[in-house]
Amino acid sequence: MKACYPGTFDPITKGHLDIIERAASIFDQVDVLLMVNPRKKCVFDAEERKTMIEKSLESIGSPANVRVVIGEGLTVEFAKKIGAKAIVRGIRAVTDYEYELQQATANMMLGPDIETMFLIAKPEYSFLSSSVVKEIALNDGDISAMVPEGAAEDIKAKLRGMADVLK
Repeated sequence: MKACYPGTFDPITKGHLDIIERAASIFDQVDVLLMVNPRKKCVFDAEERKTMIEKSLESIGSPANVRVVIGEGLTVEFAKKIGAKAIVRGIRAVTDYEYELQQATANMMLGPDIETMFLIAKPEYSFLSSSVVKEIALNDGDISAMVPEGAAEDIKAKLRGMADVLK
């Protein structure tokens, strides 16, 4: 069975990578669906995020059943287009669950043949988000324990060039 794991991944974190690994052990194929949302202001463009995710996958041995694709529009429609039967979502806290439940219910209405599967974040990643990583990096904090191997320097370099704009 094919699944997709949608998100903006701006940037990818170890929490995202953990969900990808766990989904890859459950499903035959997992498409990491890097969604482009013009209403969301991202630090990294879609190609930069795709490259960062692919490099991060290399750090865990690039599971053969995982690929990264760029999409836009409604996630459930893109899932239909690529033949995914499940949408994987990570849950860190109750607030995530409330939001994700609304999204999953809407997706059920739009794509009744596509299931949503929630994977609970490991405790060490329950606080972690791309926003937290960016905030810490913008303030010269150490993000190496929060992002996949090799990504910290790319993130800090990008944010260094944007620091005046983002602060």
